[in-house]
Amino acid sequence: MVATPTEEHTRPDPDRQAPEQVELLRHASSTGSGRGRGDDVADLSRGLDALETAGGAPRRRLDPQSVLLPVAALAVVVIAWQLYVMTGHRRTDMVPGPIDVAGTAWELWRTGAFWEAVSTSLGRGLAGFALSILIATPIGLIIAQVRMLRQAFGPLISGLQVLPSVAWVPAAVIWFGLTDATVYFVIFMGAIPSVVNGLIAGVRQVPPQHHRVGRVLGANRWQMTTRILLPAILPSYVGGLRQGWAFSWRSLMAAEIIATGGSMGFGLGTLLDQGRALADMSVVLTAVLIILLVGVVVELLVFAPIERRLLTTRGLLES
Repeated sequence: MVATPTEEHTRPDPDRQAPEQVELLRHASSTGSGRGRGDDVADLSRGLDALETAGGAPRRRLDPQSVLLPVAALAVVVIAWQLYVMTGHRRTDMVPGPIDVAGTAWELWRTGAFWEAVSTSLGRGLAGFALSILIATPIGLIIAQVRMLRQAFGPLISGLQVLPSVAWVPAAVIWFGLTDATVYFVIFMGAIPSVVNGLIAGVRQVPPQHHRVGRVLGANRWQMTTRILLPAILPSYVGGLRQGWAFSWRSLMAAEIIATGGSMGFGLGTLLDQGRALADMSVVLTAVLIILLVGVVVELLVFAPIERRLLTTRGLLES
């Protein structure tokens, strides 16, 4: 029987197949013998990633404008700020200029108050956030994989995430007093719901084919979690961690502003409240800028490299 032109056109030609597809076919043919189900499960995530990137993922290079434009925007804001102060519409004690704020920052640096406030707040924030990750990760994985628990606790967790963490400060002061436990409790209530929701969203977005392939290969629940689900939900997990850090940092500042005295120490929130009590806008604006600077530095040094590494390993960003 002579094949029609349509059949010849649609018939697969091994010589014309993409190199990635040939490699995937060779990998599939080599897993039929001499390998156990555990080895198959171990290769599953790599095979799925290869399937996703077989067509060639888009790559992008670092654009110098991504660095120059934010710097230029910051310079424009500072210049506009200084020009507004020079017009004299407001008293300098109400709206100090960049030069006044820089002088206050230098004075705090010279006396050591700058590093004391930064080290106290940043140490609390990082320690509380690390403990929040250890608590939220197993809870999130369990709730995300059990449908009944997800339906029961999902709305409550979303409500806790929306609830402003400052609302927990009065209760924490009553329960724990003016101690570090108050700060850590408020950090937990701000970070844990965000991390848990990130895990739940990630698990819900995993394609059903991943679960079916894992069951066919004989993966148990532990293997399904560590070798299939976790690699698939990493983007959502990192997004939840980033949001959790933002909430925990905001919660920490709220706790330090409201709960002062006792053994709370001298943090950035205390510095901000001190400027309010003295009606010194230079101190207030200096504290605000330091809080903003710490948040930007943590983003650039921690979360941006993690995200870049994640995109690079998935073929979405050139290494």
